[in-house]
Amino acid sequence: MPINNPTLKQALMDCDPSSAADLSDLYTQFNNSEHFTHQLVTWLPDKTLQRAASWLLKKQLETGNPITLHEIAQLFDALPQLEHWEAKLHILQCLPKLSISVTQKKAIETFLHTCLVSPNKFVRAWAYSGFYTLATQHAEYEETVQQYFDMALRDEAASVKARIRQTLKTAKPFGK
Repeated sequence: MPINNPTLKQALMDCDPSSAADLSDLYTQFNNSEHFTHQLVTWLPDKTLQRAASWLLKKQLETGNPITLHEIAQLFDALPQLEHWEAKLHILQCLPKLSISVTQKKAIETFLHTCLVSPNKFVRAWAYSGFYTLATQHAEYEETVQQYFDMALRDEAASVKARIRQTLKTAKPFGK
């Protein structure tokens, strides 16, 4: 293998995970590689790779590239191992593009509850949006989500309230 063509894993280890430019370059370089999404999902539990891997996974979904049900299951299995707030945020931002099965909804609910008490306002804000996504796919959460939104709009930081208002502005009414 040529020296100027690193493996995806090595490139993730070498990049600055806080640099959107670095991550965009990696995405351009590797997004068409075989098993790209599978590798990213597999590396989510690795705390040294999870920030970059979750960003690339989010980019993959944003560009309209779906992931398999098996990869979604792997992603959801990795949720308890996400440590960095940016990795959690990226996955929360992916949720609207993912199908949550009946067997996965409890794992998502647990992850969302953990994120709701995060000290990071972005993570909390997107956790509320995540609960909305969960409720759109599983109606039994609708009443709980409405209660969370009401409480948050009363008690949360302004930035969290803004995210909730944005979710509500674009949201379809439950049960429709």
